[in-house]
Amino acid sequence: MATEKEIVVSGIRPTGYLHLGNYFGAIRNYVRMQEEFNCYFFVADWHSLTTHPDPKDLPGNVMRVLAENIASGLDPEKVSLYVQSDIPEIAELYLLMNMLAYVGELEKVPTFKDKVRLQPQNVNAGLLTYPVLMSVDILIQRAVKVPVGKDQGQHLEMARNFAQRFNARYGDLFPEPVAFNYGDNLIRIQSLDGKGKMSKSENEFATLYLADEDQLIREKLKKAKTDSGTGVIGSPMPESVANLLDLMKLVSTPDVVQFYENAWNNQTIRFKDMKEQLGEDMVKFIAPIREKAKDLQNNTDYLKKVIKAGAEKARANAAQTLQEARRLIGIKYY
Repeated sequence: MATEKEIVVSGIRPTGYLHLGNYFGAIRNYVRMQEEFNCYFFVADWHSLTTHPDPKDLPGNVMRVLAENIASGLDPEKVSLYVQSDIPEIAELYLLMNMLAYVGELEKVPTFKDKVRLQPQNVNAGLLTYPVLMSVDILIQRAVKVPVGKDQGQHLEMARNFAQRFNARYGDLFPEPVAFNYGDNLIRIQSLDGKGKMSKSENEFATLYLADEDQLIREKLKKAKTDSGTGVIGSPMPESVANLLDLMKLVSTPDVVQFYENAWNNQTIRFKDMKEQLGEDMVKFIAPIREKAKDLQNNTDYLKKVIKAGAEKARANAAQTLQEARRLIGIKYY
């Protein structure tokens, strides 16, 4: 008898453009997971409302994120792809879980503290209870695995806490989700200027987006930070050079990577040539994703069909969870 596949849940906000870090840090794992798990992947449009996006932009942003994920390899026949706001059961469980969340713990969450510091004029309740909604996104599907990066570890820990609190107070319902990725070496793509990692919203010229045109990709890499070289054979490799080599390892052939590793070790490296080679290899990698995403964005009927089918499957599962949660809490009057 075939065993039931474990449930995996993950979401992405419809803000900014997906970039190389999103692809290698998350989407590539999703593509692999869809073969092995029962996957629920969603666009977190409610989460994006904490920063008050322009209502005119929201539908296009949601469709673009969906198109870029499908163009990157997600198969709507194998995963449930849906939009968070299409699952009203999430909102009700969010309300119920807020009764088990405490203001003191929410105020201590590092991401909340960061938002307070960066946008003191917009410290809304949605920001404070963001971890509750994020937890509910996971728990409503009773997921056991969540593909998260190191910076999301605390939010996942809170999801485990809410599961424990509910189960202890009302009865067993929610599994405690665990972080999951293939292997221990999580890929973090550094920005081209050496200042942190690539970002959807900051330092756009130091980030490679999946929507970038060919010439823009070449120009960004041409201006990437490098070292002048020491002239001393065996010198330790600076981070800026290591960053370019790391990018090459993702998109170039092994012989190209080996050539430039040897060139650094021998101090014969020509950074202009290296950047041009990386530019061409990066274009070959990004262009097919960009063009497929464009085609999908122009086919809105198809995208609507995908999210409707995904929502139906996600709602069916969420409704069962919510019905059981209401029963355990005592919300059953007839």
